Amino acid sequence: MNSSDKILTGPFSQVLTFSGLNLKGPLNDRNLPIFENGGVIVYGGKIVAVDSFEKLAKEYPEALVEKITQPAVLLPGFIDCHTHTCFAGTRSQDYALKLQGKTYLDIAREGGGIHRTVDFTRQATLAELTESLLARINRHFAEGVTTLEVKSGYGLSVEHELKMLSAIQQAAFQTKASLVSTCLAAHTLPKEYEGRIGEYLGMILNELLPEVKRLGLSNRVDIFIEDTAFSLTEAEYYLNAARGLGFASTVHADQFTPGGAVLAARLGACSADHLEASREADIGALANSETAAVVLPGASLGLGIPFAPARRLLDAGCCVAIASDWNPGSAPMGDLLMQASLLSIYEKLNFAETIAGITFRAANALALSDRGVLEPGKKADMIAFPVNDYREILYQQGKMKPFSVWA
Repeated sequence: MNSSDKILTGPFSQVLTFSGLNLKGPLNDRNLPIFENGGVIVYGGKIVAVDSFEKLAKEYPEALVEKITQPAVLLPGFIDCHTHTCFAGTRSQDYALKLQGKTYLDIAREGGGIHRTVDFTRQATLAELTESLLARINRHFAEGVTTLEVKSGYGLSVEHELKMLSAIQQAAFQTKASLVSTCLAAHTLPKEYEGRIGEYLGMILNELLPEVKRLGLSNRVDIFIEDTAFSLTEAEYYLNAARGLGFASTVHADQFTPGGAVLAARLGACSADHLEASREADIGALANSETAAVVLPGASLGLGIPFAPARRLLDAGCCVAIASDWNPGSAPMGDLLMQASLLSIYEKLNFAETIAGITFRAANALALSDRGVLEPGKKADMIAFPVNDYREILYQQGKMKPFSVWA
């Protein structure tokens, strides 16, 4: 088979397309579009048709058949819209401190946290960063994640941020997964700029971002709004200036203190991510905007803190996406389906809401309109699980993985 052939894949016990569902607010499993004994026609990496396998076989007799001979449920490929998977080293020391009762902010103030990973990442070569990133991407892909966002943010200098973004670009050429790069140079203040936040943000805006744009390494920026990182005032200045340079934005918001989501919504950011500390004003601002609410259960599991209020966000009318936050410090697990499955039982998200959060709603958080659902014209990013009934997938709480991934 090659890209010039029409390919009919199936029959699947069930094909869940997620087509036609609302982008915002609650969903209901009863409204899931499902084809029993379904199939998919693919041509040139794009979906041509989704219907019953028998009907497609009659309508497309020229198609080559990729026969599925076991029980199988087909879903859109998963999308992880917030990761820090480009890094070097470990933070097992920090994790041990958390087990002794230290908080994330305590560890950061004492010189650990992000700064520990910055030291490791600055010491790593471009080749080393690319190799370790590829290993994480390919593990994700095998577990059904066909698209993932990858942030910089452990370089915190022109040289090392460009090295990280170059590693992301090089990895993108060597994997079947699709990568979306984000420049997170405004992750925290590097030690050498202590007491000079304005100067550091100026360096990013005047030296780093123009070079990122020139080299085509990213068209998105992120900033961490927190007591140990950047204030709301500093973030507003930075995001407005970055927008003037042609960059879209996302925001680390409301992880420990509220207010960041309101700013993200007001500035029209693609997403506000974390939201564990969001209050009603933050939730309302996101619900009344086009900014996606990205919740990160991996960070809650890694830090031992409550989950973001996903149920309240949905009921308020937000577009809720779910991402892994895979990083060496607060979210080292990096298993998107397992985290989404655990979030679903604690926050009472049904199957439709949970899988929407890691498919088409996650695509929206990345401003991607060509994936996340199985319908004609979309990318043929698809994953199949070895069951007859879709409800088995979350029931297994992430232990069941797809047996086949197409991208």
